[in-house]
Amino acid sequence: MPGCRGAGPAPGAAEDGGGAAVPVPLPGSALPCPRGPAGAPRSGRGAGGALRLPERHGGGQEGEELFFSPPRGDRPQRGNTTQRLLRHERFEVNCVSFSCPYFFCSLPVYQVFESVAKKYDVMNDSMTLGIHRVWKDILVHKMNPSPGTLLLDVAGGTGDIAFRFINYVRAVRERQLQRKLKHHQNLSWQEIFENYQEDKSDSLGDSQVVVCDINREMLKVGKQKAQHLGYSKGLSWVLGNAEELPFDDDMFDVYTIAFGIRNVTRIDLALEEAYRVLKPGGRFLCLEFSHVSNPLLSRLYDLYSFQVIPVLGEVIAGDWKSYQYLVESIRRFPPQEELKAMIEDAGFFKVDYENLNFGIVAIHSGFKL
Repeated sequence: MPGCRGAGPAPGAAEDGGGAAVPVPLPGSALPCPRGPAGAPRSGRGAGGALRLPERHGGGQEGEELFFSPPRGDRPQRGNTTQRLLRHERFEVNCVSFSCPYFFCSLPVYQVFESVAKKYDVMNDSMTLGIHRVWKDILVHKMNPSPGTLLLDVAGGTGDIAFRFINYVRAVRERQLQRKLKHHQNLSWQEIFENYQEDKSDSLGDSQVVVCDINREMLKVGKQKAQHLGYSKGLSWVLGNAEELPFDDDMFDVYTIAFGIRNVTRIDLALEEAYRVLKPGGRFLCLEFSHVSNPLLSRLYDLYSFQVIPVLGEVIAGDWKSYQYLVESIRRFPPQEELKAMIEDAGFFKVDYENLNFGIVAIHSGFKL
């Protein structure tokens, strides 16, 4: 089943196209301790070395990477702190590591998705008969992004939502351009051509999508797909944890997480972070497996999930245990109404959900007002 990487051991750096760590500080910032200063305030990431996006007008080059500054140590400290040396491929920094019982719980999840990364898309098609593609299309159409939208797609390492977002915005931008040209009937052919070429060069209308994922292998697969499909402009990849996002407050217009939130260690923290990084008026959208209401269909679905999916995982990916985990994670995930209440508790308003395929999956939506 589609599953994503919401939790895991804190990674250390962003990647370039070949997957190597890139220790490049962002403009205007020094290379900080990855977890930031202990005791930093809960809101605001500026002092903690948070990731800053390039200026939306003229900031950075086309296809420029965003670099990861790992989450700060401003969570309540659980246990003793110990000094350790984080060694990366091209640099090393001293930082404080907090011993946390949740960290050890997250390790198996990280390993699951590192194991299945290369066969992830093939398995999704096999297990859902390709229907996951329709679900993701519905999510993006529900988002209805316009040119200029800044999207954060969390746990989206393979890029499925990001690519759909880019395609959707390009289509909207093209329709806007066609309508604009219709109003210029009195212009000469040369003037129309020049205006068209100028507008065509900005096919996304200043939109950007940032894909944030905890798993290095999943990001690597997504970046390879992007290169193969020709996506570069307006697309950035960030190694980061859904529970401690490396972004400033009030930064994004839309936050999406597709088949990822059930795999985070602390769903409540991930929802709080989603609320924090969204701008006022921003929208939260979550696509996730849920609970089937029809008893007969529910029994058939359980039979398929537990008896067929792990077998497919073994045959296609050579990994029974990882796909057994994915099935079990779906059954442990809160039902629709419970997740809705959790989203409201995080501060979101106008929270609702739409069941797809009798509740096999659901799209939850909320707004930061």
